[in-house]
Amino acid sequence: MNLIWIALALIGAYIIGSMPIGVLVVRLATGQDVRLHHSGRTGGTNAARVAGFWAGFVTGALDILKGACAVWLGKALSDGAAWVAAAAGVLAVLGHNYSVFLPERVDGKLRLRGGAGGAPTMGAAMGLWTLSILIVLPPCLIVLLGIGYASVATMTAGLIVLVTFVVRAALGLSPWEYAAFSLVAEMLLLWALRPNIHRLLHGQERLVGPRAALKAKRETKAGGTTDQVKRE
Repeated sequence: MNLIWIALALIGAYIIGSMPIGVLVVRLATGQDVRLHHSGRTGGTNAARVAGFWAGFVTGALDILKGACAVWLGKALSDGAAWVAAAAGVLAVLGHNYSVFLPERVDGKLRLRGGAGGAPTMGAAMGLWTLSILIVLPPCLIVLLGIGYASVATMTAGLIVLVTFVVRAALGLSPWEYAAFSLVAEMLLLWALRPNIHRLLHGQERLVGPRAALKAKRETKAGGTTDQVKRE
């Protein structure tokens, strides 16, 4: 096993994960910087808030793809070594959450911006086992569209990936390194979503999808009723 190729695979996985897809898509669609709006994250949910459904869809799909590509690169350059593929998946999520292309200084300290990691986690899982996307994606979409909290959908994605690979490892269908990837990925998601978890616990989390639209419609209707009462 060539250590130089493995090093290149892992560095490449982080760089692929770091590609700021949401920044580029929103910039092309609207000329705006997605980091300056709403949550400030670069993932599909915030891209959709800033630039509409299709910007969010394209961002999410490409973020999934970059997670998969990072793992495929790891497999290709290591002759399929399980630990390299798993590490590549983790590095893709790290790159997405802390992109080397999005540095900034806050209070004199350098920090890296990015997303929460849900899409590249699903993509990395798909790279490890292709059919995993069919297990993970549908429940996440149901949670996203039904409950209306992107943060809950993201945590759900990480949890389903974790359960899937632990069960597969226990059955001897995939290596335990893949389960280790899923555990680390879920921890990274939870760490990134700390502000969202706080808002969820206090009933202040932002809604997305149909529930957000329904809430906006109700507020508009309530505002119109108030204005009408004032005129009368």
